[in-house]
Amino acid sequence: MGGPLETGCFLPFAGFMAAPSAFRMLRRFLKSSARGCSSGAPVTQPRPAEPSRPSGEGLSTRLQFLQAHAAPFSAFLTDSFGRQHSYLRISLTEKCNLRCRYCMPEEGVSLTPKADLLTAEEILTLARLFVKEGVDKIRLTGGEPLIRPDVVDIVAQLHRLEGLRTIGVTTNGINLARLLPQLQQAGLNAVNISLDTLVPAKFEFIVRRKGFHKVMEGVHKAIELGYKPVKVNCVVMRGLNEDELLDFVALTEALPLDVRFIEYMPFDGNRWNFRKMVSYKEMLDTIRQRWPGLEKLPEEDSSTAKAFRIPGFQGQISFITSMSEHFCGTCNRLRITADGNLKVCLFGNAEVSLRDHLRAGASEEELLRIIGAAVGRKKRQHAGMFNIAQMKNRPMILIGAFLMLQDSPPASWRTFPWDPLCVQNLSARENLSDKTATLWKRLRVPMALPPSQQCLGSGSPHRHYSCYPDSDTAPKCLSKGFQDPAVPSGPGPTSTQLTHVDSEGRAAMVDVGGKPDTQRVAVASAVVLLGPVAFKLVQQNQLQKGDALAVVQLAGVQAAKLTSQLIPLCHHVALSHVQVQLQLDSTRHAVLIQASCRARGPTGVEMEALTSAAMAALALYDMCKAVSRDIVVTEVKLISKTGGQRGDFHRA
Repeated sequence: MGGPLETGCFLPFAGFMAAPSAFRMLRRFLKSSARGCSSGAPVTQPRPAEPSRPSGEGLSTRLQFLQAHAAPFSAFLTDSFGRQHSYLRISLTEKCNLRCRYCMPEEGVSLTPKADLLTAEEILTLARLFVKEGVDKIRLTGGEPLIRPDVVDIVAQLHRLEGLRTIGVTTNGINLARLLPQLQQAGLNAVNISLDTLVPAKFEFIVRRKGFHKVMEGVHKAIELGYKPVKVNCVVMRGLNEDELLDFVALTEALPLDVRFIEYMPFDGNRWNFRKMVSYKEMLDTIRQRWPGLEKLPEEDSSTAKAFRIPGFQGQISFITSMSEHFCGTCNRLRITADGNLKVCLFGNAEVSLRDHLRAGASEEELLRIIGAAVGRKKRQHAGMFNIAQMKNRPMILIGAFLMLQDSPPASWRTFPWDPLCVQNLSARENLSDKTATLWKRLRVPMALPPSQQCLGSGSPHRHYSCYPDSDTAPKCLSKGFQDPAVPSGPGPTSTQLTHVDSEGRAAMVDVGGKPDTQRVAVASAVVLLGPVAFKLVQQNQLQKGDALAVVQLAGVQAAKLTSQLIPLCHHVALSHVQVQLQLDSTRHAVLIQASCRARGPTGVEMEALTSAAMAALALYDMCKAVSRDIVVTEVKLISKTGGQRGDFHRA
């Protein structure tokens, strides 16, 4: 028996604990009679083993009676603020078949030993208990839930629970196309797919694995099997994928998708930064500029999403505003982690082990008291995004929600050759392998030149990469005579005083508030001397780590955007353009790097260009260091800059 702190909050409901079980039976009957398509899932005929359900005409009188005499919602799942928790998320595993750079802490996570994870029987025992108390929706999460071998059987067992109306899954989509037909037959009727980019190269960079086409095949399969809508979860982060907002929205024109844009949230180890969060209002403004007719849709009381639809589009978009406009007041969610801990708040660090009590032989009533005490302690709302960022909590992968991303990879990914899967105008009989770049052409994403295309110049073959090719001009190779046409030449005046120290010699940031906004351009370069062995491997793209030149470009673009976080007294600059160009010099066994940055503002971008070139060079060193340590990074320098009070500069 629990002490006063455990049971005191349930004294008003003492009579309910002794109420006849008929009340629970009535409630379960009501919910089972309503089981169907409220989640938007396809209507399916009862399986042969299921009894036929009575017709609506024969039920009407009985339903009216039962609704009038139904039992109140479970006291154990009602908190002190009156919130009724009818939605349970269960993590099936901590493991995942992807290795996302930003889903888990940099140092990795310590996985729970298998013996300490919930067994299928324990999952079903707990699920049965929660459903008896009023839970009518269960979502299976991870890790990646679809890598658990018995996931289909777990869904089938859950489907037999009377009163459970919705069984959903949140998945990264890698195994979805293969398993979804079995899962649907077992009773799965809601699908959420995590997808943070529509660019295959960016996808591979984030997750360290191939698989973009498999995810898209999973989206196709869900649509083919009649799930409507298919929910796509997209965590939006500044510098990572906010430039793809409109592309994601465009998918809903021809497809029955609910694309859910999720504000970036702080979790243990993901180095949350307020500046990386793109708020709901900002996303909405961006989308409304393109589609001013965007319409707000009505919401359910317990909905976490603000839903919108563009007239004439098949699908819709939603915003999950956990940070900027929390929905704690209507929260109806509880979570069970893979190791059996109950979390009453996603952002709270308080947990209680149901597994330990279950394995100790706790009775159903004892488990309910433990659950009720935890729910009763749930706070009115979470602590706010800045306080949450300072709290100790599980990493996202050990809680089981959706993919969370942190530091920003580069925004320009258009030099990679790909054969993207077209997901527009899908039909049930189309062969996915026959689809090519229709979607990307429609979204005006330029296709890249193959890496084997050579630049004219020296007699030796060059692998040419330009991270921002112009669609109407021939791509340029970096050469000794190359100069950005937008950068005029000529020396500029310099200052005889340091600008980043005050009168007493202390470090200080320059106040640029009074300076006018002007167009700023800067170009910087670096050279990496690889040596013959590493150079040959880079030239032939045979490094074990992967495509070195592609990674170098990404590092250069990313570094430019993060300069203010790396150089203490630099101002944050909203760059309008970053370009990283590479050339292989076979005579020196070197890679020549040139980075150019452009912005309009009160301060220059030479530090962004220099940081871009330097970090690109270091990234190349990192890619090649296993082959040779005799690598030299040299000639990091500013080539030119324009704009600003001190005039233009061009190195002779």
